[in-house]
Amino acid sequence: MAKTGRSLTKQEVLSSLRFFLMLNLGLICTAVGIAVFKAPNQFAFGGTSGVSVVLSTLFPKLNVGSFMWIVNLVLVLLGLIALGIKSMGWTLYSSFALSFYVSLCQFLLPLDHPLTSDTFLEFCFAVLLPALGSAIVFNVGASTGGTDILAMILQKHTSLPIGNALLVCDLGIVLVAALLFGARTGMYCVLGLVLKCTVVDSAIESLNLRKVCTIISKDADSVKDYIINELHRSATVQTAFGAYTHKEEKVLMSVLTRSEAARLRIFLRKTDPRAFMTIVNSSEIIGKGFRSI
Repeated sequence: MAKTGRSLTKQEVLSSLRFFLMLNLGLICTAVGIAVFKAPNQFAFGGTSGVSVVLSTLFPKLNVGSFMWIVNLVLVLLGLIALGIKSMGWTLYSSFALSFYVSLCQFLLPLDHPLTSDTFLEFCFAVLLPALGSAIVFNVGASTGGTDILAMILQKHTSLPIGNALLVCDLGIVLVAALLFGARTGMYCVLGLVLKCTVVDSAIESLNLRKVCTIISKDADSVKDYIINELHRSATVQTAFGAYTHKEEKVLMSVLTRSEAARLRIFLRKTDPRAFMTIVNSSEIIGKGFRSI
């Protein structure tokens, strides 16, 4: 009988492995922020962690990790009913993996009070770690689950965009936390909700940051050879006309990582100190050698 499927290439296996490792790294960062900094300080910035912080205060027999299992289970069941299993995708795995990592953190480092006496320092880590974790997860095209499921359900059955739907869910959690924990913690929660979105966006841009380099050199062929043979990148070569010199020049344009751009600068400094080079930051590059479409 003929085989209808095909075996995965080495590149596809490595890509899948990298995706899985990065997804779990992001979930672990998020879990550490929740278990070590959010929960002990009763910071509820939204999401299932925020709901779990509120519930663990109302029902102290169970910790935040335990409530995350319960809340995520309910949301996953709602998602399966309202959206179907195909729409859930990796959200199913992320929801339960995050609950597991939070429970593991609380088992390894049980905290019934904040790690330090500096509330603002704890707040910074409570924002930064989950935001960095979320950025890593979003950057690989996955989701941390939780209230994302509720937002997808609201988007499907109302006219709300998913971003606004998520904000509505998180605002409700923050308001409950403000009533339950008082004005001081409530204001930290509001500030955390606002900063979380900003930090996630900034972190994603930093993860994808690339350098678009344009070089004009008297020895353009050497520069081109260095980019191809040493940096293992490609370049676009154009012919331009100097407005001041009235001479034809070769202009090279190449997209590099930060370290590669630094190596190219050092090479130009040694070989052609009079070379002209501009470097422009790009938050995302799509194409061969970078992110896939």
